[in-house]
Amino acid sequence: MKAKLAAAIAALDRLVNYFIPADIAADRDTRNRAHVFLVSHILGPFIGSVVPISIYLLDPAPGYDVAVLAVSIVAFWVFPFVLRAGVPYNPLALVSIENLIFCILWSCYFYGGVTSPTLAWVLVIPLLAFFYLGSSSKLRLIVLAMFVVNVAIFGFFYFFGFQINSSLPVAAMQGLGLVSTTAAALYVAMMALYYAQIQASHSELESEMRQHVATATALRAATEEAERAGAAKAEFLAKMSHELRTPLNAVIGYSQILLEDAEIEGDTASVADLTKIHGAGQHLLKLVNEVLDLSKIEAGKLELDLEEVDIGELLEEIAETARATAAANKNEFSSAISPHLGVALCDAGRFRNMAGQLLDNAAKFTQNGKVEVIANRVPDKENDLLVVDIIDNGIGIAPGQITHLFEKFTVADDSSTSKYGGTGLGLALSQKLCKLMGGEISVESSLGAGSRFTIRMPLVAGRRRTDAHAAATLVPEDSDYSLKPAAEVHHA
Repeated sequence: MKAKLAAAIAALDRLVNYFIPADIAADRDTRNRAHVFLVSHILGPFIGSVVPISIYLLDPAPGYDVAVLAVSIVAFWVFPFVLRAGVPYNPLALVSIENLIFCILWSCYFYGGVTSPTLAWVLVIPLLAFFYLGSSSKLRLIVLAMFVVNVAIFGFFYFFGFQINSSLPVAAMQGLGLVSTTAAALYVAMMALYYAQIQASHSELESEMRQHVATATALRAATEEAERAGAAKAEFLAKMSHELRTPLNAVIGYSQILLEDAEIEGDTASVADLTKIHGAGQHLLKLVNEVLDLSKIEAGKLELDLEEVDIGELLEEIAETARATAAANKNEFSSAISPHLGVALCDAGRFRNMAGQLLDNAAKFTQNGKVEVIANRVPDKENDLLVVDIIDNGIGIAPGQITHLFEKFTVADDSSTSKYGGTGLGLALSQKLCKLMGGEISVESSLGAGSRFTIRMPLVAGRRRTDAHAAATLVPEDSDYSLKPAAEVHHA
């Protein structure tokens, strides 16, 4: 039984929502009043029609008065369609109340006057005015004025010689009174229950809203705490990196001196050991630098040292450095760098780190194969694009691993880590540096067939774009990172 009742209520709600226009649905208070308005106009005529039907059955000689009353009650079914057609809600609600007043006074005029059994329906008028019009005192005064005018017209016709004697017998009049009072009570109970249901749903909604507000407050507090923790982490890393760099630079420097001395003296055993020490120091220093740069980028405190750079020459230098790495794994290395790349604003050091990391990866994960770098200038709407492709035919990357390739501490798989080494920071840092310079790195790869990493970034012209505002065009719109031209950085 409860399931059937719930299904019926749900069907009624769907029907009601069908008649509510979008502009009314957008406002919660108006939507709720329109809900009650539509329910009363959909279900009300079923209850109200009991009165003219009873009169027709009880009256031995029913006349046109019964037909007019029945038509006026059935007319309430037209109002939902008029509302859906776009007629303003408040005027339509006032017309509906006027129609109700007319129905009540019309039936009273023909059946009993001030003692009419249908007079009980007058109590419905203020109830509907409250349901339909809410707390607007202006609209309530209009309803009161309408009622007064209608009663005045009724009184004029009733008390000044236009009375119509009812043809209903006394017993029939009593029966009509019982039917009319019962119908009015049912109508009021129906509207009150529906209104109470709406209020209950509002209470639940408000309770849920309060919970959402509390959750949002907690999230804001957690976000602020996370930001404070992030700032503390960045400060800690900056200080610690300095403390690590100083002894590391000493280790690298002294190992270099000892290595040169051992080579001069021909101490081959010491040369091998010192080479390992020197290489380990360089690797550790690179790792410290990567961690520091990542923390600065995440904190939004990494500034690019922009200066005019010949992009072609810079890429040639990077390619020449990578050539030795490729040769160590017996790889064939080739480069095709366009001579028309020109001069553009660029942080040469950061760009060298980014492109060098990709070339090192290509050489490291390829053995007895081929590594190739191709660079071209591609015309674009605002600034031409630098497109650098780094291609290898090495071990490749599985499709499921490409999605997470540029995340921190992510490597292809455990086996490649143990065989080739790596911390999973290089690609993450390269992608962030590329985005910081307004570009992006994309990858295409097949497992066992090699990979193609592509750098795309704008070539921003120098001189006329050296102010900080213009240089900021290197950064995507959603970035919080700051950029300064070299002149500003050097004078800061």
